[in-house]
Amino acid sequence: MTASRKRSRPASLQPGLRWRKIPGIMAKSGLGQDPQSTAAATVLKRAVELDSESRYPQALVCYQEGIDLLLQVLKGTKDNTKRCNLREKISKYMDRAENIKEHLEQEKEDGKYHKQIKIEENATGFSYESLFREYLNETVTEVWIEDPYIRHTHQLYNFLRFCEMLIKRPCKVKTIHLLTSLDEGTEQVQQSRGLQEIEESLRSHGVLLEVRYSSSIHDREIRFNNGWMIKIGRGLDYFKKPQSRFSLGYCDFDLRPCHETTVDIFHKKHTKNI
Repeated sequence: MTASRKRSRPASLQPGLRWRKIPGIMAKSGLGQDPQSTAAATVLKRAVELDSESRYPQALVCYQEGIDLLLQVLKGTKDNTKRCNLREKISKYMDRAENIKEHLEQEKEDGKYHKQIKIEENATGFSYESLFREYLNETVTEVWIEDPYIRHTHQLYNFLRFCEMLIKRPCKVKTIHLLTSLDEGTEQVQQSRGLQEIEESLRSHGVLLEVRYSSSIHDREIRFNNGWMIKIGRGLDYFKKPQSRFSLGYCDFDLRPCHETTVDIFHKKHTKNI
């Protein structure tokens, strides 16, 4: 599925619960006006909106967050009638969330899963750990990176930082394949030396780095052998230069402002070699 193609609502996700016709969550469940109840109502309202727009991955996240908030409200509710209404409401939202989760799992199996994240100019909170954490688990043993711009010093550091993330738990990465372009200028020696040092460092951690060069490479793509494929418009080089060596974001990349870019995430049952 491409970004421009509209996702149709599958039969398994027809709104049998008629979300739009259910009375407001606060009125239906007798929730109070305390901050937690208000937060639950707000998050679940957003979940319903996303659901109606067929934006299922985002809707699932909101349903799960809203359900957690409702469970906290339930713990603090003593009135039996209100508790009964809350349980009923939670059960319906849990059924809906499970329905969506099953559909998304099927999409993964069919190779149709697609999620898009838009990183705005100067946005923060998009370190490699934050962006990729959801797709890394103990089944990841092999990774393919296709990025034409692993050349300059800061780009080599970006790649090194990405490799550091891969060797941490829960991953069990054994092989990393890098396809990039060869710097034809004065920095070619620095590029080769930097990648060689990264290769040697990875080897000391039991990880093999295979580097290949292509003069015609344009696409930017990262694939894991568990089926996830991530395409970032700017590749790994989407962070802005820090204001100084002692400014926030110099070390913690969740605090580093980003260039505007788009991240497209797919899942395919089988991953082919580059």
